[in-house]
Amino acid sequence: MKRFLAFAASLIMLLPLICVPSANAVIFEYKDKLYSESMILVSLDTGEAISEKNADTPQCPASLVNIMTAVIVLENCKNLSEEVTLDPNVYGHIYDELKDPEDLPMVELQDGDILSVNDLLYCMMLTSSVEASETLANHVGKQIVASGGGNGMPVAAFVDKMNAKAKEIGMTSTVFTNAHGMYDPAQYTTARDMAVLTQYALSVPLFREIATTQSYTPVVPNPTHHPKHDAWVWTHSNVMTDKTNNVYYYLGAKGIKTAKLETAGRNLITLASKNGYSYLVILMKAPFKDEDGENTFCHIKDAANLLNWAFDSFSYQVILLASTEIGERDVKLADSSSKGYVTAVPRENVELLWCRDVDIKTIDIDKAVWNKNTFQAPVKKGEPVGELTIYYSGNPIAKVELVARDEVGRSKTKYNLEVAKRFHKSVWFRTAVKISVILSLIYILICVYAYVVFKSHKKPLKPIYAVPKVGKKKKKKKSGSGPQDK
Repeated sequence: MKRFLAFAASLIMLLPLICVPSANAVIFEYKDKLYSESMILVSLDTGEAISEKNADTPQCPASLVNIMTAVIVLENCKNLSEEVTLDPNVYGHIYDELKDPEDLPMVELQDGDILSVNDLLYCMMLTSSVEASETLANHVGKQIVASGGGNGMPVAAFVDKMNAKAKEIGMTSTVFTNAHGMYDPAQYTTARDMAVLTQYALSVPLFREIATTQSYTPVVPNPTHHPKHDAWVWTHSNVMTDKTNNVYYYLGAKGIKTAKLETAGRNLITLASKNGYSYLVILMKAPFKDEDGENTFCHIKDAANLLNWAFDSFSYQVILLASTEIGERDVKLADSSSKGYVTAVPRENVELLWCRDVDIKTIDIDKAVWNKNTFQAPVKKGEPVGELTIYYSGNPIAKVELVARDEVGRSKTKYNLEVAKRFHKSVWFRTAVKISVILSLIYILICVYAYVVFKSHKKPLKPIYAVPKVGKKKKKKKSGSGPQDK
C-alpha cells in the first residue's frame, strides 16, 4: 500500500508535465552577463527549458550528485526511521583522497553519532556532508546487495544504482563514480542532465520537502557529542533562502542544492515561485574569485538575475486563436447552401510561455498538413481536416489539430449522379457482373446436362397408324361341301 501511495503521489506531482500540449520549448536568449560557465533555466509549469548557455558542456557536479544519492535512498531504503551509527571506517577514506582540504564541507557531526536515515538525508541535502552521504550509500548499498543487486560491495552497488537510474530517466551525458561529490575526473554531468535529474527528483515523495527545508534539527538526540539538542541545527547552504541575509536573500527561492570544488567552481540548483509561475535554475562552474581576487558568489548573482528576468519577461500568451482561418480545401458534392469548400481552424487556442521581448508576429503558422487534398461532403463542424506545426526561427514550437469551422452538407442530386457515374467502376458492380456470368454459365451447363441425360434415356414409340404393306394375300379355304365339289 505504501508503494502504491508513493506511486500515486509521483503521478500527481508530474501531472503539470504530462498535460503540456504537444510543443517544443522556445529557447530565448538571456542577453545580460552570466558568470557561470553553464546554465539552464526551466519552467516547472511546462517542464521545458526557456533559456540556456553551454547546457551540454561536461562539468564536474561536485555535491550536486547528492540529489541522485537522495533519490536512490528514497526509492530503495526500506525504513527511513532506522538508526545508523556514523562509522569513520565507512567515510574516513574520503579525507585521505581530498584534492583540496578546503573542499570538505564543515558540518557539526561526530564519529559515533547516531542518526536516522531521514536525519542523514536532511544533513546531506542541507550541508553536503560527505559523512552523511557515504553512510547512506553504505547503509542502503547493503540492502541493495542483500536483495540481489551489486557485486557484494555496498557502496559500489549503490553507485551502480545511481548510474542505472541516470540512464533510466534520460541523463545521457552523466557518469557517477561516488555518492558524496568529492572530485573525481571520471565523474561528470551537464546542466541539462542536472535539470532532468532535479525534475525527476521533485516527483519522488519526500524529496521536495527535504531539499527545500531551510533548517532542520535531528530527531535522534546525541547528548554525548551534542548536549544541547535544540541547538543542534543544520541550515540550508543556499543563502538565497536565508531571510537574515540582506545581500543574497531572494523572495520565493527554495533549496535545492549548492556545491563547490576548488577545481570545478561553484554550482547551484534552486527553484523559485512568484505570481503563479515557477522556475528551476541550474548554474555550473561559477568562479570563486572576482576580478580583484576576492571571494565572490557569482552563482547567486546569476540566479537572482535570471529569476528576475523570468518573472518580469515571461507570461502565457495566446500565439494562435482558435478562430484563425488557416486555409481552405475544396469539398465535392456540396449542397447549394454550402460554399463548396471547408475552412480549417485550430481546434483550440495555442498558448505558450512567451518572452515579452519577442514579437509573436515572427511566428510562422503556414506549415499546415492536410488529411486530404479534396474532401467529400458531408463534412461535420469540428471534424479533423489536418494538422498545423508552428515554427519560430525555423524550429517547431507547437502542433495543433485543424478542424472544419463550418458544416458542409451533401447534395442528394450530386451524390446520386456521382454514384450512378461510378457504379460501373465500383467493386460491387464488378462483383455483380462476375456473379451473373458465373450463374449464367452454371445455368447453361445444367441445361446441356439435362438435355444429354434426356436424350440418352428416350425410347422409340410404336406407330399407331402405320401404313399397311402392299403384297399378295393367301386365300382361306372354305370348310364344308357344295355342288361344286361334286
